[in-house]
Amino acid sequence: MAHEQDPAAIARAIIDSNLYMVLGTADAAGVPWVSPVYYAPVGYGEFLWLSSPEAKHSRNLRSRHEVAIVIFDSTAAISTGQGVYMSAVAHEVSSDEVDDRIEFFSRRSLEHGGRPFSVRDVDASSRLRLYTAAANDHFVLEPDRDLRVPVSP
Repeated sequence: MAHEQDPAAIARAIIDSNLYMVLGTADAAGVPWVSPVYYAPVGYGEFLWLSSPEAKHSRNLRSRHEVAIVIFDSTAAISTGQGVYMSAVAHEVSSDEVDDRIEFFSRRSLEHGGRPFSVRDVDASSRLRLYTAAANDHFVLEPDRDLRVPVSP
């Protein structure tokens, strides 16, 4: 993707065309941790993923909800890749929102050859939970600067 294109269009294309995002969390003391997770975007402002509540990034979210996210094509040739960088607030999806959100996540999973998911797969008796992150800012890197990009949800 050439950098002469509209940065918002670049950001949307990157979000639409990738399957994994890198989620940056920190524990209560501020010690950082990054994790790649398969995601389902809800528009361009919300991102859903499944994780074990005992995974380090999930434990980190219990004490600190601020996260960083980057989405990029890891197969791009050296010096040609672009990414979308976001600050966000994340948490486990509440029981009153889980029906709608797990259905959305499940559709995306099926589109990519994954399996369907239901509320039973993420309830208190299961090994997974559904998480969400709401992006505050989107950035696309230009050769000489970080460019903040308004991306429509």
